Amino acid sequence: MGKAYNLAERFRAHFGGEGRFYRAPGRVNLIGEHTDYNDGFVLPAAIDFDCWLAVSPRPDASLILRSDDFDQTCQVDLSDNTVRPSKTWSDYPVGVAVVLKKAGYQLQGANALIHGEVPIGAGLSSSAALEVASAYAFLDLAGCRLDGVQLAQLCQRAENEFVGARCGIMDQFVSVQGRAGHALLLDCRSLEYELVPLPDSVQLVISNTMVKHELASGEYNRRRAECEEAVRRLSPVLPGIRALRDVNLEQLEKNRSRLPETIWRRAYHVISENVRVLQAVAALRAGNLRELGQAMAESHQSLRDFYEVSCTELDLMVELANQQRGIYGARMTGGGFGGCTVNVVDAQHADEFQRQVADAYQQATGLTPEIYISAAADGAGAATPEIPLRATR
Repeated sequence: MGKAYNLAERFRAHFGGEGRFYRAPGRVNLIGEHTDYNDGFVLPAAIDFDCWLAVSPRPDASLILRSDDFDQTCQVDLSDNTVRPSKTWSDYPVGVAVVLKKAGYQLQGANALIHGEVPIGAGLSSSAALEVASAYAFLDLAGCRLDGVQLAQLCQRAENEFVGARCGIMDQFVSVQGRAGHALLLDCRSLEYELVPLPDSVQLVISNTMVKHELASGEYNRRRAECEEAVRRLSPVLPGIRALRDVNLEQLEKNRSRLPETIWRRAYHVISENVRVLQAVAALRAGNLRELGQAMAESHQSLRDFYEVSCTELDLMVELANQQRGIYGARMTGGGFGGCTVNVVDAQHADEFQRQVADAYQQATGLTPEIYISAAADGAGAATPEIPLRATR
């Protein structure tokens, strides 16, 4: 661990004066992949990697955003109702400000310095962390408070309506509502949630393959359309269903002839994945980490074979993880076609796991992975300006 990064000093260097400090975490999803947009269940955890904002009020309506990560500055006029996306990092905080204004909140101008430690492009929700930290900062400057669910929904709206990404609610929700030492079981339809304790004896180890295949975004939209097609074809015999969340495996099998093979496979993954999420929660509550690992293994197999969103690098990461001491469960996490795997590892073996998997993956692929060790962390809030520097392998 090196010298801490001092956000207060950086803020004074850019803007002068003193700032207020806020943070919001990224997330990893333990299980429940591609279930969120099917009104299903997910089991994410906030991770100990944050997006940080330092802000101070301005006397005018200007919002001046400085990104330390990109070494860029953006300025918008909050009194301008025609602000449009720029297709850059600034769309996330600007989109939050635009949506908050549309919702009736009287925002004031601000100077804001952004520092992110959530790895960008790794599928760990750096964008949601930036949105949530921005919302906290802008609302606090305006003297406003929102409950966590409303704040998450407004941040999701910013990404859907301003940024233009059709994300579900999971990322923003756990960035707000996460709690140290816990995963979060979220019903993506009702937004009811439960905190599920994680044993102190395990660590979350996140293995970044360092690849993102080009077809990811197009295939994601295709999967959504295939799930909607399954619902359309099943609706005549299962009246009242609104999403695959409303179908069980017995009903799916009984009506298999109504679905083309590919559509059936997509539906089978989503419906069985919802079952696995609840099985994983039951396993955690019973302290049965082997059963949790079995559910994670079956999830990865289903994502690979039925939903077809894995790739060679993700499969290799999971295979290498399962060869290590202390491993309980390993699977791909996120949208797929690259990105990260999530591993539940005995804390005593986490450092060894990190070294062994990194070396083996590099030897097999020639790529140098980034492997992060994290506890489940608290959701967003006010922060101190001292940010410890961390080492990754």
